[in-house]
Amino acid sequence: MPLRLAVKDIAFFERQVTFARPFRFGAVVINATPQAFVRVEIEVEGKGRAIGASAEFLVPKWFDKRPHLSPQETVTELRRSLMIARDIYLAHSIFDTAFGLHAACIGAQIEACAKEDIPPLAAAYGPAEIDKAILDALLRCVGVNFFDGMADNIAGVDARLSRDLGDKDIARFLAGRKRLQRVAIRHTVGMDDKVEGEGGVADQKENAGARYFKLKLNGDPEHDAERLNRIGRELATLPYDYRVTLDANEQYADLAALGALVDRLDRDVALNPIAAKLLYIEQPMPRDTMRQSPLGALARRDFIIDEADDSYDVFPVARALGYRGISSKSCKGIYKSVINATRAAKWSAAGEKCFIAGEDLTCQAGLAVQQDLALGALIGVTHAERNGHHYVDGFGDTPAAEAEAFLASHPDLYVRDGDKVRLAIHDGDLLTGSLTAPGFATSVHPDWSTMQPLAQPATRIPLEKAV
Repeated sequence: MPLRLAVKDIAFFERQVTFARPFRFGAVVINATPQAFVRVEIEVEGKGRAIGASAEFLVPKWFDKRPHLSPQETVTELRRSLMIARDIYLAHSIFDTAFGLHAACIGAQIEACAKEDIPPLAAAYGPAEIDKAILDALLRCVGVNFFDGMADNIAGVDARLSRDLGDKDIARFLAGRKRLQRVAIRHTVGMDDKVEGEGGVADQKENAGARYFKLKLNGDPEHDAERLNRIGRELATLPYDYRVTLDANEQYADLAALGALVDRLDRDVALNPIAAKLLYIEQPMPRDTMRQSPLGALARRDFIIDEADDSYDVFPVARALGYRGISSKSCKGIYKSVINATRAAKWSAAGEKCFIAGEDLTCQAGLAVQQDLALGALIGVTHAERNGHHYVDGFGDTPAAEAEAFLASHPDLYVRDGDKVRLAIHDGDLLTGSLTAPGFATSVHPDWSTMQPLAQPATRIPLEKAV
């Protein structure tokens, strides 16, 4: 049953995280980036007050890939997205459901960010992080875990932002949710990652025994085909079956280039170890190009969108263009994932192949990976890209006492490895049992005293308004 709440305070913090190895995807290489943390205080009507938390990397050049912006400028956009959202959420002072608050604020957020030349995907980052922390506080206040709370629709999710659905569609979908006890990891192979030999894609010490692999592409069909050929030879040596997905991060310029890659996958025998195991291709073209480019005959392969997922109405548009799926990422909004999963279930029940996939923007150990994992386990994502454990050394720069607290509270999800606490991967899977503690998938909160306040970004005035 939905409960109403009012937000009393929102605070932001950050902590620098150094990567253990470079992560190259699209046109960017990440060696370090800040992790943002959100702490909210809410009052639940008739129940009292509670604190909630969330966390997510401030990832450069993913939410906004426009070439004239530096990586740091795109991180500044995300900081501004948080700050703008804070003001909008605090201004909504009446009691409302968690989703009602989100629905009341998201339009104003997109509009306010547009005035600073912040595109919709980056604009949604602020509400996404605040919504996670609010839900954590709500569940903690009433002593309910995420899975039970969402099955009862404690957040009051309805169809006001998705007119193609009815309220009953969403309520029925949530009521039928059962937590997945295990979620398989999908091991990311970045553009700079080693392919052959020790430390390569088939090295089980490197891939943690994964049965699913996500292979990054650079947008050049010849280069990508050659690299996929090398990866396929390695994966074919695994002593167990595997599946792969491909992710171009918007690097394919148009349908012609994409068609050249798909043609190679269909006809090149050397690519059979990849082509025969391929589940889907993710966001091959730029988001604006995608909206103007029906897949046509290319839809014989399954495609999903990711970076193009910048509003509640995008999945139906993509479906009409031949796309079969869409990604779930908590950094894009937990409620949007629920809505899109409801759509996929409804369309599939009518006989159409549609699905929601679990993708990752380097969710770091602790709050970020736990909340994203729980979201996927709720909506039925059986395997998910998980790369925080691969590109960051355990809990990274997190203070040891904080890492130990997460280990003690979530012993099925973390393991001690020498002087490090790392993600515990069981035969290629993550376990979700300890995510059933009251709150949003966490028994503990980070040590706020060890963080810096979020850097205060200056308001950016669009160039055309400055002239």
